[in-house]
Amino acid sequence: MRFVSLISAAWMALSGWAYAGETVVVELFTSQGCSSCPPADRILGELAERDDVIALALHVDYWDYLGWKDEFASPANTKRQRAYARAMGERSVYTPQMVIGGAEHVVGSRAMKVSNAVRKHAERPQPVTVKLERQGDRVVIRANAQGSVPDMVVQLVTYRPKATVNVRRGENAGRTLTYHNVVQSLSRLGTWNGQGTYSAAATVPAGTPVVVMVQAKGGSGPIMGASHLK
Repeated sequence: MRFVSLISAAWMALSGWAYAGETVVVELFTSQGCSSCPPADRILGELAERDDVIALALHVDYWDYLGWKDEFASPANTKRQRAYARAMGERSVYTPQMVIGGAEHVVGSRAMKVSNAVRKHAERPQPVTVKLERQGDRVVIRANAQGSVPDMVVQLVTYRPKATVNVRRGENAGRTLTYHNVVQSLSRLGTWNGQGTYSAAATVPAGTPVVVMVQAKGGSGPIMGASHLK
């Protein structure tokens, strides 16, 4: 009974999250072949409903050998997760892992720890303001920095808002799992030293959700600013 009560309290906290501060990017490294991941996938789904959280699911490929190949997995996602590990001084990677604001990681299935980490980052002013404007199949990007900032990388992400998968083999065999904000592409638009206004345009099919992140340390450090168009 106590276990059930603790879980219920965690989900009540998730459903009632409200942040008055900055938009926070949450990246979940997950896999359809990981039996520990579905609770974290559900938490990311809760976060995806918020306008002040940019929730992204990056499926990794290193669990595919367990008997089920994750249809959303990408070596690029695994590479990004390993780059985060190096930047944070970690020796290994794991799933489900949530990286908050590009600067902190928590086990993605631990609802209260996720909540606390997101709230903490929401309270920190972001040094870069990112504005996006959709013009048909083009997204126009403008960014401005407040004060001195390190050299940064500007990245564009597209994602699939929702997908349901029937897993037939592996650790989740027989389960029907729903995923949210599944990253389809993550590309580098350029670098920026924070001087003046950064301006760029990218071709993105109309109606495709898009995120732009300005990130330090070559794209594996703290996220200095971000914006999205659903």
